[in-house]
Amino acid sequence: EEGFPPEPLNYQNPSIRGQWHCLMTQDDRAIDWQQDSTQAVLRKIRAADGVPGLKDAINGREYFLYNGHAEALLNSDGSASAGELIAQRDGAVCRATVDGAVWITHLRPAQPQAGEFGFKLPALQVLGEYGQALAESSLAPETVPEGDSWQQIRYREQSEIGYLAFDFYNGAMSTEQCLRLRDAVEAAKLRPIRVLVLLGGEDFWSNGIHLNQIEAAESAADESWANINAMNDLCLALIETPNQYVIAAMQGNAGAGGVFMALAADRVVAREGVILNPHYKSMGNLYGSEYWTYLLPKRVGAERAEQLTQNRLPISTRQACQQGLIDGCWSGERAGFVAEIQMMAQALIEAGSIETLLAAKCTKRQQNEAEKPLQRYRDEELERMKLNFYGFDPSYHVARYHFVEKLPKARTPSFLAHHRRS
Repeated sequence: EEGFPPEPLNYQNPSIRGQWHCLMTQDDRAIDWQQDSTQAVLRKIRAADGVPGLKDAINGREYFLYNGHAEALLNSDGSASAGELIAQRDGAVCRATVDGAVWITHLRPAQPQAGEFGFKLPALQVLGEYGQALAESSLAPETVPEGDSWQQIRYREQSEIGYLAFDFYNGAMSTEQCLRLRDAVEAAKLRPIRVLVLLGGEDFWSNGIHLNQIEAAESAADESWANINAMNDLCLALIETPNQYVIAAMQGNAGAGGVFMALAADRVVAREGVILNPHYKSMGNLYGSEYWTYLLPKRVGAERAEQLTQNRLPISTRQACQQGLIDGCWSGERAGFVAEIQMMAQALIEAGSIETLLAAKCTKRQQNEAEKPLQRYRDEELERMKLNFYGFDPSYHVARYHFVEKLPKARTPSFLAHHRRS
């Protein structure tokens, strides 16, 4: 903050001015599976999440562990040995602790062998046959577990309101995850609800297609194509909701296709502090899909849409509100955001305005469809995307490889270095 005078540490009396802490090493946060409680294990994983990850051994090999979650029911009787893998779910593995278990969603080999990838992937994919042999512990979106558990897609109902939360690690959505979320949306649309609230995850809303899994696929082009079509199927399910008013409540950051997925809702609100990146071009001039050529100009106009997608710069929620990209910005405490959204949805029900909103929405959708069908928007976008994936210009594949492998850029991109612009 401007004008704030920093206070130096008091090395003689740390209780007065804090204490200097040295860089934490892997040895400092190593898990002792025979001693550490579930909460201790989670703290150690979270202390290293992002980069570099927490190094640990599984089946005699060292991996970096990411994204841990508590599990209350599996191994509640203590029958499994601490450190033992006991179950799988949606690409994650469950590992026993001395007082319960933890879910670990992603792994990275510490020393990749021939044919292996050195970046984060779903734990089950990294472990291969060893992980696939684990018992499946599925949890449907509408199932309410009796205690802590990891639930990637979660659906709850209250009165005539459905709440759909989806927590994808780092906001990346694979083909399979997109299709599962689409199925959850379609199932919610069949429920006797009038408002559908999309909550995303606490840290990320969505960042679009899953570049890591695309990079690890046998054919990156084919997987890119499958992934973008699955994202489109999800967006279409949200656009075509004649019987529900859809609210996108963005608790966390969003980028690329994730931003445009949110615009498929009827009302979009975000927590203050959330950062949006409504563009694709930084990924090797990727054109993008998710019906953005329909959804974005409809909100901000053609000129502003051009600026947002070409400038390749992040914007805050306040800027997004001012530009008409989203409808509201919550400036209160983070913990109160979901409660505020619940009150907003309930107010719509109690005010009796839902039928009017839905009627106007359906009329507008019919008018838009008569002017230009959604299928045409999709076909035109995918025609450009096919060139990105299969065309002679490899820019997208090169940019994706650099992104996944965390390779630094040779120089500051021209869209940031204004002095190099022609």
